[in-house]
Amino acid sequence: MLKLAKTSLLTVAMMATALTASDILVTVNGKNITKQEAETFVNASSPQAHFSTLDKSQQAMIIDRLVEKVLFTELAAKEGIDKKPEFQRNMEKIKEELLVNMWMKEQMDKAVVSDSEAKAFYDKNADKFMQKASVHARHILVKDEKDAQAIIDEMKTLKGDALKAKFIELAKAKSTGPSGPKGGDLGSFNKGQMVPEFSKAVWGLNVGEITAKPVKTQFGYHVIYLEGKKEAAATAYDKVKDKIIASLKQKQFASKISEVAKELKSKATIVKPSAESNSTK
Repeated sequence: MLKLAKTSLLTVAMMATALTASDILVTVNGKNITKQEAETFVNASSPQAHFSTLDKSQQAMIIDRLVEKVLFTELAAKEGIDKKPEFQRNMEKIKEELLVNMWMKEQMDKAVVSDSEAKAFYDKNADKFMQKASVHARHILVKDEKDAQAIIDEMKTLKGDALKAKFIELAKAKSTGPSGPKGGDLGSFNKGQMVPEFSKAVWGLNVGEITAKPVKTQFGYHVIYLEGKKEAAATAYDKVKDKIIASLKQKQFASKISEVAKELKSKATIVKPSAESNSTK
């Protein structure tokens, strides 16, 4: 039993060592450069990017920059840059910034918002969490009114899926708009996002209908098909809960920082130069 336990511990230790080794990208003069460092380097310039998702050439470039950073750091230390007064002054500034930032982070971490507080805020501000009414439409855009009317006449006896299929076919063949190749698909949009004439026409349709007459706008003549419509509705609490909690925490944090700053100022000795002393300089 004891021998088995020793073997298991040895195996775990070997696995841990292997895992650590797998995180090392390159070693420069005895200093390891890890995947975590590469990730931090990438995030600093592009928060949405990740080292692991970059292609091999991009990863190689990042690793090369990190290698250079190690070498330049060694060279700067060798030449005594860290002994210069300017370096020491800047280090003090960095230390102060780090000190304040870490304290601020601790205060933010101490902010607590309960589920009941978040739900109460949601209920009290229901109008802020409303999803606007939207429509999903397609259109066929042509230059002449006669051409638009001819397209409408070609579809006026169709309904349902047959109408939609024919509309997509004609949009691909005849529409001069950029959405033509996509069957005239404009996606979903809210009121006011389209020019007034177009908006009035599309919001007057029922789902599955096309406009009975061409709709004239500054772009030409449109034939519009209404594919879908969503009425205004409240966003579910569960979908916005995390954002509400984060917002309330930030508000709580800002209030606390303001109170602490006010208290510290009241106790501190703060002396401002007089106008006379400034004028003599």
